[in-house]
Amino acid sequence: MSDNPSSLHVCQRLSYAVGHFLNDLCASMWFTYLLVYYHSVLGFQNTYAGVLLLAGQIADGICTPLIGYESDNTAGCGTYGKRKTWHLVGTVSVLVSFAFIFNQCIGCNANTPQFASLVYFLPFIIIFQFGWAATQISHLSLIPELVSCEYAKVELTAYRYAFTVVANITVYGAAWLFFHLQAGHEEITDTLGPADIPVFRNLSLLVLGIGAITSLFFHLGTQEKSYATGDSEPGERQPLLSAPKPVTARLLWKHWLLEPSFYQVALLYMSTRLIVNLSQTYVSMYLTNTLLLPKNYIATIPLVMYVSGFASSLIMKPFSKLIGKSMTYFAGLLLIMAFGYWALLDTRMGSSVYGAAVLLGTGSATILVMSLSLTADLIGDQTQSGAFVYGAMSFTDKLANGLVVMLIQGLHPCQTELCCPACVWYYHYVMVGVTGGVAMAASIFLCSLLIWPVRLRRTKNEQPVVDKEAKGLPVINGLIGTEDQDIDDTLDQASVN
Repeated sequence: MSDNPSSLHVCQRLSYAVGHFLNDLCASMWFTYLLVYYHSVLGFQNTYAGVLLLAGQIADGICTPLIGYESDNTAGCGTYGKRKTWHLVGTVSVLVSFAFIFNQCIGCNANTPQFASLVYFLPFIIIFQFGWAATQISHLSLIPELVSCEYAKVELTAYRYAFTVVANITVYGAAWLFFHLQAGHEEITDTLGPADIPVFRNLSLLVLGIGAITSLFFHLGTQEKSYATGDSEPGERQPLLSAPKPVTARLLWKHWLLEPSFYQVALLYMSTRLIVNLSQTYVSMYLTNTLLLPKNYIATIPLVMYVSGFASSLIMKPFSKLIGKSMTYFAGLLLIMAFGYWALLDTRMGSSVYGAAVLLGTGSATILVMSLSLTADLIGDQTQSGAFVYGAMSFTDKLANGLVVMLIQGLHPCQTELCCPACVWYYHYVMVGVTGGVAMAASIFLCSLLIWPVRLRRTKNEQPVVDKEAKGLPVINGLIGTEDQDIDDTLDQASVN
């Protein structure tokens, strides 16, 4: 496969995009329904439910940079590419563990201590998070290897996020259907309880079935470049007598730790994930405990959010090309701040909650796509260590998410169920804080990118490295350059505008 981004056929783009579909389906259930399932359905204490989510986030955070490092430095299984090898390992791990998380503890009953149930679920959560991290990092690391043009990366990221939205729509649509079918039974109420365990169990099995099929499509349709020691295979478009053009100095994982730009983008990515993940985690609790809406709203409101996100992803590429990635990110932040202000003032949302969901869904989609695109631009042509960069970015967001969730759960005024007015309003202030409050912090990190544009000091200050096999031969480019030669030259500076 050529480095030319225009050589990616639409079918190849689609096959790449569905490679994260299983992860997206599972992440939708994990962040949206984990707390509400363990707290409201299984009856776990707030702190125990928070411990399970924190354990998962810590496991994910630890595994992610380690997997990123190994993914950069392993050769893969035989002729299978190293990224796709790790993707396959992660997919199998997710498939064998996720169904146990949204099910009853096998062999447990009403007299089983909650601590024993906690110990039962922990291994499955750790295996799931390892698999999720392996799939995510390997999939993200393919972006700068498949395409090199700046806006081709935005397009590929938008394709990826579009299927993320489709995955969330699938989960919430199926959840609404299961709740709707359940409503015909007289013993079922509008509040969540143990009677809803079959709903979440069937939903998790449906997620795994669909995700297994899409993962198969990814492995069959995506061709990872396979070459040794960084040399591409000769093809018809390569000159017969030429030396590879000088490339920028290669960065190892330890070099990234000395780059200020690395930390700028990491902080922005972390704040982005805090907004997206925490709002997704607590929207169900906000709807049922604060707004006192029926339980089917925990399916319809997230559905509206992700339909809005899908619509916005369709115009992401031309919009970012018109005003730039940073300003597009800022536009998304404004929408999220508007949602936070709306939630702060309107304490008795009725049907207007759908309008607020549109703002939150559109804003979340915008900042997530732009943050991933900025990360891909930071990597630039340093694809040999790209997995470590994505792993480190993910480590910051997973650790921050887990700690914030544990803090929120620990500060909850009640242990198991609503018992006072403070409990009712608790998630109201949580939603305002995790959207408007974190968005203000993200705007500060964004300003740092505008004041101090991201540039890799090592590649700027050091002399270019010339391939040892050049042997002094002159470079013969021919009369016609590649289609994106001018854009690729700007990417070699590894800067973010």
